[in-house]
Amino acid sequence: MRFASLILKNLTRRRFRTAMTLSALATAIAAVVALLGIARSFTKSFTEVYTAHGIDVVVSRQGSSDRLSSSVDEAFATQIEQLAVVNRAAGVLLDTLSFEEQGVYGVPTMGIAPGSWLLDDYRLRAGDPLPADEPHSILLGVHLAERLKVEPGASVSLFEEKYRVAGVFESASTWENGSMILPLSQLQSLTDRTGQLTYINVQLQSQPTPVSPQEAIDAIEALDAKLLALATEDFVESDTRMQLSGAMAWMTSAVALFIGAIGTLNTMMTSVLERTREIGILRAIGWPRRRIVTMILAESCLIAVLASILGIALAIVGTWALAQAPAARGILRPQIDATVFLEGVLLALSIGILGALLPAFRAARMQPTEAFRDAM
Repeated sequence: MRFASLILKNLTRRRFRTAMTLSALATAIAAVVALLGIARSFTKSFTEVYTAHGIDVVVSRQGSSDRLSSSVDEAFATQIEQLAVVNRAAGVLLDTLSFEEQGVYGVPTMGIAPGSWLLDDYRLRAGDPLPADEPHSILLGVHLAERLKVEPGASVSLFEEKYRVAGVFESASTWENGSMILPLSQLQSLTDRTGQLTYINVQLQSQPTPVSPQEAIDAIEALDAKLLALATEDFVESDTRMQLSGAMAWMTSAVALFIGAIGTLNTMMTSVLERTREIGILRAIGWPRRRIVTMILAESCLIAVLASILGIALAIVGTWALAQAPAARGILRPQIDATVFLEGVLLALSIGILGALLPAFRAARMQPTEAFRDAM
């Protein structure tokens, strides 16, 4: 019997136990891949809120731990736009509102001035642009409009006031497709934040020569000590929400991985104990210790590889199903990149190796005479 055939036979002789270990480890890998994929997809989706509009620098308030709830004076937008290094700047007010009559809660809401260049990148699927002379009007992202089941011209209630749906837009950002846009002054009034912005989006000069982000950051922060200017990627990655989502994904994954590792260790240890006589025979006919160790590790790694394939498949199906849920649509994109896949496989192999080390070295230390005596 060949070495590879022996490994397969060892795994298939206890099919139920192998299947249980495979299921436990696959579930752990699925949790890791799905959670990390969701966290990174959420970060990528939020980054697209800025890259879709060609934003180079985002300005928020210095010292704000949660930059998405920071507060910047609206007057700074004009001052920043007048800088020589800046092409144009526009303020945005962020908040979350709810449509209680339709049972849709926690809707991301952006306050943008009608006629702002930020609105140019939204493609209207139906209806008209945000009117400047109608404060009680809104634009809905395509996914939000589907959830609310409304079309342009319909009325929706916010804070017991009627708002007309002026249009339905589509954005390159998945997050924005699940959001809505109100006139800046109207959202400021609704949230009691008159004259305030959450952040200021900035596009830098590219003619005659491109301006470096650091040069613009220095110029912006020189206007006032309360301003914090960051390149777009730095702004997103350093945000508290993004950091928490990644940390929670890893913490939850660590629990799942620990359970998977314990299951693998238990299976391999039990397998070695049950095969004490067999291992003794192999040692008696001349198998070296390293070959015994290799056999045990190979069995565990084969389980890990199969578990990673099954776990990745489960993660893909699970994230796709979650993304179809009305509450997640427009926020979560069912996309897991190759880096997350690779991390899942490497983690599975690591668990396979760590879970088999103790059983493998125990088997390698067996002397043939001791193995026969213990097996009797």
